[in-house]
This record gives sequence, structure tokens and C-alpha cells, in this order.
Amino acid sequence: MTLQQLKYIIAIDIHRNFARAAAELGITQPTLSSLLQKLENELDVRIFERSNKNVTPTAIGNKILQQAKKAVNETERIAELVREEKGVVSGSLNLSVGPTIAPYILPKFIKTYTSMFPQVKLSIVELKAEAMLNNLQTGMLDSGIAISGHIHDGILEIPLYTEPFWVYIAESCWRRLPVFKPENLEHEQMWIMKESQCLRDSAFSFCKSRNIGKRIYEAGSIETLIRIIDENGGFTIIPEMHLPMLSDSQRENVRRIEGDYLSQRRVSIYIREDFIRERILNSIVDALSVFVPKNMLEKRINKYGIRL
Repeated sequence: MTLQQLKYIIAIDIHRNFARAAAELGITQPTLSSLLQKLENELDVRIFERSNKNVTPTAIGNKILQQAKKAVNETERIAELVREEKGVVSGSLNLSVGPTIAPYILPKFIKTYTSMFPQVKLSIVELKAEAMLNNLQTGMLDSGIAISGHIHDGILEIPLYTEPFWVYIAESCWRRLPVFKPENLEHEQMWIMKESQCLRDSAFSFCKSRNIGKRIYEAGSIETLIRIIDENGGFTIIPEMHLPMLSDSQRENVRRIEGDYLSQRRVSIYIREDFIRERILNSIVDALSVFVPKNMLEKRINKYGIRL
């Protein structure tokens, strides 16, 4: 049994397809099938059930794959330890960013990060939280940036920044008032983009009050939601980093949320508990710190960075 064989069966498990796994590994499909057969003969068990349409691990195959991933991860840690000791920020970084966060950080992050750390091979994908956590656990991702509060075995959450929400009000709605007071909530129609705005401990129980509002917009983007409000009236909440994307006339429709109300979303970095690449993790923070407002960043991270 070799590390190469273990990497091969991990690739098969990830893709559940011999052709795609072989393409990723840079070998032919017959070669991959032959190497798998040799490993199964050596262990005297069947790791995968194969059919014309499906490739799925057997019960013992799942156990073997779990150990294979641990073995490969541990060997790869040796190279990571050497890079950390030398203070080199290099290698690959497979990063996930949540779709409700991506529009506000990705354009500047990609430009900043590639400039600051040209030796790193950066790969980014937009994933919702559940997919991100699963991909972190299987080793497909190194790190993820998502809304705080997601709990998953074997995954560590590190608070990154806290972003305030503002209220966006149509021109026909309370234009004479300089502030927005949630106690007046029931008097106007409320628009909600569920995926982005129904967050834990945020926005004066914005979504708990959804039955008071008249509209719930179930999908799309904040930009689309703003255009709906411009045409139909009412109000919604938008993250602070969306403000620069508004036109001058739209900026006139923005209000702070007054009173002692929680109106913010917390964003965290997620990694596996056994992640050791402290320097690569801090490279993410260093790039974000260039353009994320200092008052939003966690004070501890702003001062000390991340310590594993």
C-alpha cells in the first residue's frame, strides 16, 4: 500500500466517477481502475461498488477512506510544517466564500491577495455554508468565509468581522424622517431576501417580524431587491459594504437603525480543527485588512492576527 494509492482512492471517492478522477490525477482511466484493483486484491476487500452509472464506497470502503484521508493529510502536514518554519507563504489555497458575502469582498480580495502573495496558487469558489463545511471536512477546501454561527464536528470557527446593517427606504416612504425607528415597522411594507437577511441575532429581529411586512423576496441579490423597492416602495436592510455600490440618489434613501437594536451580521473564517497553516491563514486576514473597514474587524485579529 502506498500514499499514491491512497490519493487515488480519495480522488475516486470525491468524483464518484473514474473518468473525472483519472483526469484530475493525470492518468488514464484503465490505469486508475487497475491500480484500484491491485489495492483491493492486496487488502482482500472491495473498496467501491461499481456499475455503469455509479461508483460508491462499500461499508468497509468508507472506513478505509476515512483512514486514507487522515494518512494523506498527516503526510502533507510535513511539507506545511517546513514552509511555516521558513516563513514562506506559498503553495495552494482553496478558499470558499459565501454567496451573500462574495459581492462585497471578492473583487478587491482577489486583486489584493494576488498582489501581496504571488507565490500562492489561489482558487476560490462560492458555496453556501453546508457545502462549505462538508468540503472543509473532506479536505477539498483549506478555508471558508461565511456568516458566523455554523457548528460542525471537526470544524473551527474564527470570528473575522462584524458588519452593520442599514435601512434602505423608497423615496415614497418616510422621506421626511432623518432616521429609521423599528417601532414603526408595521406601517410600511417590508421586503426580505431570505438567504441574505434572515440571520441570527441581527437586524432588530427583522425576520421575526416578517408577518408584519407585506413582501418576502425569496431569492436573488441585494441589488435586485433595491430596484424592487425603488419601483414598488417599502424598505429593506442592506449590509454596510453595499453602500458604495449605490448611486448618489439611492444614497439619499439610506438610514441608520436607531435605538438599542442588533442590526449586524458576523462573518467568520472556518477551518478544520487540525489545520496548521497559520501563515496562509493570516495571509487571508492581511489581504482583507487592506479594504475591510478597521472598525469592523475583530479587535483581536486586527492586533494579533490568528494564532493556531
